[in-house]
Amino acid sequence: MQQLVQQTEGPELPKDQFKLGNAYRLQYQNSGDIKLLEAALEHLGKAISLAPHNKAGTLGNLDDLEAALQNFQATMDLMPESHPDKARHLQNFGAAYSDRYLRHGDPKDLKKAVQYQQTAVDLERILYLNSLAMAYRNQYLRLGDINDLEAALLQFQKAVNLTSDGHPYRAICLQNLASVHGDRFQRLGDLTDLEATLQHFQTMAADVTDIPEGHPYRAMPLQGLATAYNDRYQRLGNLNDLEAALEHFQTAAHLTPDDHPQKAEHLHGLADAYRDRYRRLGDLYDLEAALNNFKIAADITPKGHANKAVYIRGLAAAYRDQYQRLNNLNDLQESLQQCQMVVDLTPEGHPNRAVSLQNLAATYGDQYKKLGNPIDLEAALQYFQAAVSLTPEGHPNRAAYLQGLGAAYRDRYQRLDDINDLETALQHLQTAVDLIPEGHSRRAEYLQNFAIHLMIKYSKFKQPQELETIHTAFKTSLNITSSTPEISWKNLQRWASFAAQFQPEHCISAFRGAFQLLPELLWIGHSIPVRHNSIRRLQLAQATATATRSCINLLDLPSAVEIMEQGLGTIYQQMLQLKTAVDDLPSEQAQAFQHLSNELYSKGSDPSMSLVNRRNDLIEAIRKQPDFEYFLLPKPYNVLSKASQGGPVIILNSHNDGCDAIIILSSAEPVHVLLDVTLKELESQKRVLQQLLGQSFYALLTWLWTGVVSPIYKMLEIHNIHDGRLWWLPTGVFTGLPLHACAPTDQFIHSYTATLGSLSDAYFKNIPSPVKVGVTGVTDTGSGDRPLPGVGQEVENMSSVVPLSQWECLHDEEATVDAVKLQLEHCSWVHLACHGTQNLAEPTKSHLLLYGGNLELETILKMPLSNAQVVFLAACQTAKGDPELVNESIHLSGGFIAAGFRGAIGTLWSMNDHDGPLVAKYFYSHLFRNGRQPQASDAAEALHFAVKELRRQDVPHERWVPFIHLGI
Repeated sequence: MQQLVQQTEGPELPKDQFKLGNAYRLQYQNSGDIKLLEAALEHLGKAISLAPHNKAGTLGNLDDLEAALQNFQATMDLMPESHPDKARHLQNFGAAYSDRYLRHGDPKDLKKAVQYQQTAVDLERILYLNSLAMAYRNQYLRLGDINDLEAALLQFQKAVNLTSDGHPYRAICLQNLASVHGDRFQRLGDLTDLEATLQHFQTMAADVTDIPEGHPYRAMPLQGLATAYNDRYQRLGNLNDLEAALEHFQTAAHLTPDDHPQKAEHLHGLADAYRDRYRRLGDLYDLEAALNNFKIAADITPKGHANKAVYIRGLAAAYRDQYQRLNNLNDLQESLQQCQMVVDLTPEGHPNRAVSLQNLAATYGDQYKKLGNPIDLEAALQYFQAAVSLTPEGHPNRAAYLQGLGAAYRDRYQRLDDINDLETALQHLQTAVDLIPEGHSRRAEYLQNFAIHLMIKYSKFKQPQELETIHTAFKTSLNITSSTPEISWKNLQRWASFAAQFQPEHCISAFRGAFQLLPELLWIGHSIPVRHNSIRRLQLAQATATATRSCINLLDLPSAVEIMEQGLGTIYQQMLQLKTAVDDLPSEQAQAFQHLSNELYSKGSDPSMSLVNRRNDLIEAIRKQPDFEYFLLPKPYNVLSKASQGGPVIILNSHNDGCDAIIILSSAEPVHVLLDVTLKELESQKRVLQQLLGQSFYALLTWLWTGVVSPIYKMLEIHNIHDGRLWWLPTGVFTGLPLHACAPTDQFIHSYTATLGSLSDAYFKNIPSPVKVGVTGVTDTGSGDRPLPGVGQEVENMSSVVPLSQWECLHDEEATVDAVKLQLEHCSWVHLACHGTQNLAEPTKSHLLLYGGNLELETILKMPLSNAQVVFLAACQTAKGDPELVNESIHLSGGFIAAGFRGAIGTLWSMNDHDGPLVAKYFYSHLFRNGRQPQASDAAEALHFAVKELRRQDVPHERWVPFIHLGI
């Protein structure tokens, strides 16, 4: 067509120009390539300009001219308002109508001619203002002169004032004005500018539907809005802002074609938001997403592009995050290489020079800590100092650069022991605290960092006045809710340890401050595997043991119990909270809470942030109701102690400084027992237990009796407790030890519990009636697993003692996953005689091996088990969990309690094939003796009876010891 037009002359030329222009317009609508749109306008404009002078009737006749004008109008509508040739084309368009008016005298043509010419004049003025303002802005971005920024803001505001709602240039003027307000916020930190940015971009985003689907300019206001939300998150720390930023960045990136020049910018913003969420919540998925999008943004940006260094800087920061998480030296060296490249790409005098140097300095600091090379430390100091020197007073980034510089001086002090370095570090850190605004999301981190450095000085020089400064800084930081929780967790742990030695009166409050961060550190919106990884990374079991031991040393046993409860079974407790009864709430709130909790529970491993936030908002509203001010908050000791209403509960804590028992009594204050064992001895005996399974371990049981259980029994005797129910709550290394089986003679009926709260709540759960026993027996799964030859006998033994009217059995081929799920939902007592498998890497993937498939713990946790009372898991190692998650109780038995059962029978290790049928027979015969209808609280006594009968047959210890009861 292009070639045909070039060859055309005479009267056919306007018509061919029209056809060519129309073809370009259609191509543009399919591709979004602005060059095609420009070509369409060019050729349609020529067709129209030629039309009035064509004596043969222009395009053949008046209808052809009308068609050309209409197509020109349609093409103009597609043209971005910011296009520099918009006014010129409008002027030509108006001239065409003027010419047609002169030929035909139609006043409508004259009216349109005036309209388009006036619009062209207005656009020219707005374009000039925008061009001038953009020049000022570019000069500011290059040279950093605040006067250029103010001039840009003034000119952009003038341009906006010339437009009204519906004006074709309104959107682009608002976008430019919003961007400059964002620039000024980044420079001066005034929240008024940030709110103005958000307001302008929100106005634009509301009108985005007016832009055709697939048009790349639909993404522009969304990108700006996302950036503004992210900036507000950085300042105020509200996760809702971060989620909004992610959503808008994702939409902007999705709307932008891969070959569009703005694609890299959208991907970079998306990567930044993913990185921010990773740093806040710790999900490696977010870090991987950040790295991937940073890489793409950097790769698709050509050399010499103004933003190339910006995108590489983001990539370097993500590699540094990955190094700090995974401790892979390759990530650190990759980050260092990228940081150096950014500095090389950022010339002297560029506003981004300082942040580039700061990132390079921080990475050198990491390399010094990793490799210990003093050259790296000196490089870090040099680049931090350069970043500070380049940053003017009043710049919002100055505080961050001073933080880094102070940390580097501290590192050199610790290397060279020069007090001047420590004093310099403290000076810079104090200045950083003074500079950062009240309410800033990093203010808590800066306060804590300053206090920690002051702790270093106090530990050496013991200047009393510094103790109060340390306490004030940490106390102030605790009132800042927008801080990064993982940083605060680590810092508060350090303060607590320091306070235990030098400020014992503040030790407990420091630990409480740290443990109150756990709901955010182990955010319920994350998948369970992610939360498990967080528990490992936070070393939560060790932190809980340290906090408990410190409270014991300070003779504050109630605080020891309260803090320990917060650190035990954290995910387990979260799952139980999702099934909290709210019968006493107003019906509307109760229904809303149950609906959101059920929805969140059913999502299981991957709930959405919006769903979690909606539930959190509702919880805050519920706490405003009378008597609900502590709803789903950590329980005080007077509430936790109700767990002992059925008998004493014994908490066991293991720590390097000593091992302790705390006995919770229903009618007295808690009692402390110092145990005659050490942590190292416990760890050694735990290894012995693992090695001796299948052999005699009488010596182990004797040691456990002498050092642990006997001292506790003696204390119980002092309180006139000689028999009845008794609950063990072991933590740390104590978990998995057969505490219930080591007494030479025993009148107690033993149970275990993961937390005090779960045991206390079990007493108040509604009890369905009548009892329905569901039995699942799988001799052979049909999938090649080892057969269980005793299952048939086990099922037969049970059928002889459980009333037929209360009996339901799924045997072998009947025991499919779907059938067992139905049985779990409507039976109150469930007996599972099948293989069970623990998955230590992902505990919620632990499963029961059924006929033709597996039933995973994760699936069970999502099920609505409103009738659940007691489950008997006659399967392998159903009460053995991950050694790195010792306090979480995420094994099959604990998982069933988390799913809603009040009690569970499990095994510490695999039972003998011959013992399952016998124990089941004795267990159920005791429960249903003399026509009784059993309660959940009868299960422990029934197991005690069954195991006693098994022992009468002189079986070795390793055969009767593994059977345990959990729960009420």
